[in-house]
Amino acid sequence: MEITRETLISEIVENCPEAMPAFQAIGMHCMGCAMASGETLEQACAAHGVDPDEFLSALVEYLNTL
Repeated sequence: MEITRETLISEIVENCPEAMPAFQAIGMHCMGCAMASGETLEQACAAHGVDPDEFLSALVEYLNTL
C-alpha cells in the first residue's frame, strides 16, 4: 500500500495494522476513534504536533523492516 500525507488513518490501520505501534509511539493512541476514520495522516500529525513528512518517512521505513 502506498501511504501519503493524504492517506486516511483508517485506511492505513485497515491495510497495515502493523503500523499501529508507529502511531502509538508518537502519542496517537485513538486509532479506532471517530476522528481517525476521516482524518488524513497529515491532519493527525498536525493534531499531535508531529511533522508529517518526518513521520511519513519513519513510518515507511518502519513498515519496510517488517
